[in-house]
Amino acid sequence: MPSPTLGIMALYLNGGKIEEMSYFRKLSQAGTRLGIRVVVFTPEDVDGATRTIRSWIWRDTEGRWIRERVRFPDIIYDRCRFQRNHRFQLLRKFRTDYPELRQMSRPLLHKWGIHQVLYKNKRIRPYLPETVPYSTPSALLKMLERFGLVYVKPIDGTGGRGILRIERAGDGTYRIQGRDRSRRIIAPFTVSDRQLGARIARFMKVGRFMVQQGIQIKLEDGRVHDYRLLIQKNGSGQWEVTGSAGRIGARRSITSNLHGGGSAVPTRKLLAMRFSSEETIRGIQEDMSQLAHLIANHIERQFGSMCELALDIAVDGKGRVWLIEINPKPAREVFSRIGEKETYRKAVQRPLEYALYLLKE
Repeated sequence: MPSPTLGIMALYLNGGKIEEMSYFRKLSQAGTRLGIRVVVFTPEDVDGATRTIRSWIWRDTEGRWIRERVRFPDIIYDRCRFQRNHRFQLLRKFRTDYPELRQMSRPLLHKWGIHQVLYKNKRIRPYLPETVPYSTPSALLKMLERFGLVYVKPIDGTGGRGILRIERAGDGTYRIQGRDRSRRIIAPFTVSDRQLGARIARFMKVGRFMVQQGIQIKLEDGRVHDYRLLIQKNGSGQWEVTGSAGRIGARRSITSNLHGGGSAVPTRKLLAMRFSSEETIRGIQEDMSQLAHLIANHIERQFGSMCELALDIAVDGKGRVWLIEINPKPAREVFSRIGEKETYRKAVQRPLEYALYLLKE
């Protein structure tokens, strides 16, 4: 009997490349050990007339990817990240044209939509920074009056792109810094309240934005930090926290993303830099884990079966845990960077174990 096939669905980038091929190679190698065949494809590779796809398959013996036409896979692992172009429309069409194909997860809403969904849950609500859609400069100023610090984010942004950090500096002035849509660092500058609307409008030419209460997460050296927690379905179909890691942003960066120059640190080590009590550190980690399960179960009730979620978490100076955002298509290299090899192995292998569980069911 042939091995079942897991189809990893991705999107081409400009230039015809596919993101995450290194991760897909590791999935393919793990799939060989577990008895599930892994193929990679995009909606552009699909031939609906023959129900086949021109896929990418990793050949370990040759150490390279080859192209091979195969039948539609038994189950699909969607790794498609948002793009503002025709490729994302093709992805939507594929999902509409083939609803019968078994999926390991479901597409979620943009950041503002997710915030609204999470806010409905009374147990999750205390973990959410206050967030509103961006409307007018005067409304932004009211948020700054309340909190002193806010973040302005594109509702469909990823990887720290297009985020502004605005902090009240005193004497009616505000300090702005951030990253543009290409992830380039925007050097800090100061504006008056009258200049604020015009200056930030330059960064908001495309798309919609939201304003989020800022949490003070700067370390003593001025760099920002947060925590990435990964929760996944295991081989029994149950949610389980795979691991977490701290992230410290590059100097002058308002985000901690590794792709933006950030570095990875074990969670306990980073917490110990700010809290001396072991009881406090243990309580924070337990709170993070409890939040992850609350969110995973709530998201599934709203959208249907999911495979994995990553939480970006901030911890303020009092030890309070805050949810910054969730990511349904998470990377997992952060565990490799902190030397947690077993956690990284689990993070790679669990989607395959869950796929096999679904196929048995």
